[in-house]
Amino acid sequence: MTSGRTYRNPVYPHSFPDPFVLRFRGEYWAYCTGLWEDGRAFGILHSRDLVGWRPLAGALEPLPGDHPCYWAPEVAYDNGRFYLYYSVGNEETMEIRVAMADHPAGPFLDSGRRLTSEPFAIDAHVFVDQDGNRWFFYATDFLERSHVGTGTVRDRMLDPFTLAGDPQPVALPGHDWHVYHPARPEKGGVRWHTVEGPFVLERKGLCYEMFSGGNWQNPTYGVSYATSAGPQVRGEWAQAADGVRVLPILRTTGEVVGPGHNSVVRGPDNRQLWCVYHRWSPDSSARVMAIDPLDWAGERMLVLGPTTTPQPAPTRPTLADFFDEPGSGTLAPGTERRYASGSPSFLCEVSLRALEDPGADAGFGIDLRGEEGTLLRVRLGGEWLRVGDRRFLLPPGFDLRAFHLLRLEVDSARAAVRLDEAAAVWRGRIGGTAAGIALVADGISAECAGLALTAGWEDLFLEGGDPAAFGWDPLEGEGDWRIESERLRLRTAGKTAWIAKGPALLDYELVVNARLDEEGEGGYGIAPAVGEGDPGPRLILEHRGAAGWALVARGAEERIFSLPDPFDPFTDQHFRFRRMGKKVDIAWEGVPLGVLDGPAGPARPALGILGTAVSFEAVRLTALAE
Repeated sequence: MTSGRTYRNPVYPHSFPDPFVLRFRGEYWAYCTGLWEDGRAFGILHSRDLVGWRPLAGALEPLPGDHPCYWAPEVAYDNGRFYLYYSVGNEETMEIRVAMADHPAGPFLDSGRRLTSEPFAIDAHVFVDQDGNRWFFYATDFLERSHVGTGTVRDRMLDPFTLAGDPQPVALPGHDWHVYHPARPEKGGVRWHTVEGPFVLERKGLCYEMFSGGNWQNPTYGVSYATSAGPQVRGEWAQAADGVRVLPILRTTGEVVGPGHNSVVRGPDNRQLWCVYHRWSPDSSARVMAIDPLDWAGERMLVLGPTTTPQPAPTRPTLADFFDEPGSGTLAPGTERRYASGSPSFLCEVSLRALEDPGADAGFGIDLRGEEGTLLRVRLGGEWLRVGDRRFLLPPGFDLRAFHLLRLEVDSARAAVRLDEAAAVWRGRIGGTAAGIALVADGISAECAGLALTAGWEDLFLEGGDPAAFGWDPLEGEGDWRIESERLRLRTAGKTAWIAKGPALLDYELVVNARLDEEGEGGYGIAPAVGEGDPGPRLILEHRGAAGWALVARGAEERIFSLPDPFDPFTDQHFRFRRMGKKVDIAWEGVPLGVLDGPAGPARPALGILGTAVSFEAVRLTALAE
């Protein structure tokens, strides 16, 4: 591994079971099962980097009466309030309740509302879909099945305290790896299965429910996932792992015992997702908290772990501002606060709120700036979010005096705007080259918090057409490059061609998902660092007979990086390159392959297709701020 900041699991080496992590205003708040050291329910930790954690007071005073079990807290933020969903009971009977607070550190006050009606309901999770609708996932028992046990369901949320009352199955027990106990005494000696701990993500139109299955004492225990076109689709979701041909994506291995009950959160760079989970300490005395990157290879979800050795620490943003000094986050009417991006492609997130009720023409938000002026104005005010000359009606009850998250993504000549947890409300072209942003208040006082700006870009090829419109340009060879069916392809059969994308940066991490679309002579290539006048090393996928598949480095010298069995080039494979200085680390799905020398100075990546049908499903480049 090249030099740089590292972390090592566990990131919190004390008892912290069923960890859930909330990111709010650029900071992290973690919550765990059970009573905390101060006698309150649900421990809380605080961090700014996902690695160093500081314990705080417990979240909630225990309820009156005999309730020995306080399980699996999750906190959702909505319009200025924090809602803590939790399971409480005596283990045999459990219900899900909700408590409220005005701050992620609490104190939380139970609302008096029970959300579930089943005798046993645990592990609440709130998912916001692309339309801004909220769905409630949880685990409950299924007794009339061939595989008896606990499974997960989802229900629509009418408000933070009320479900629609129509729970539909999501991931139900159905495989031997789900077995919790062969003859569970508490359940009348039945062979009991367990699928629990739901957490839901969406990518490229597909929803993924992660869950934990089985019993941590069994070597088959771990985390897998199920997929669906969305929570509104009725019927069980398709599970990825059968425990035989396909194993869970996070499971007991070596010195890591019982990794499970995970949550997922964006890292400080707002790009990389991190899987947060518990695992047992070496003496089996406590479930401790660990983190590892979560990613995809096509539709296949990956956790690049569990790790036990030093790993690259979560990437810091290129610039960040927590506005720690009192009043430093306040924007007076008619003022702005400018930040240079240092790159024409970047991702910026900031939390904003009004400090007074806005007038009809007042607003606050972000200006995207170029060298010659403003390229795009984004404003919150009245009942509208205004992006350029477009207006988008805000949801009913939207409170401008509560913090809301604005996300601005700039990729070459295009930009996208996102508000809170819903999908991008606007995508389009910008009329120039971005140079930075300004936080602006027009006719109103506003407050900003948790600004993070990260240079780089991500291309999921969601929009079809000529890749030149998305910043790609031919590097070598001739061919008709096209984006179609959410993939980058070379239409010209039998040709060899390379395509590159900038801007050139010094240190960065590059992720590439690629596959062969048909058998034949040739393959794909990845040039992780193409410098000015120096093409750098080129890695070519080759089949080397009995030795199997390998990445072969072409350049000043040939080097062979063997790919582990089973490597299937006809399904999407996930490659990761970490460039610092002249050194480039190469990894495949979390497995280090080796290190190459690259060019000095700024560089950019390139992709190649060599004589056969190949496609790329995703490419992501993130600047490393060390």
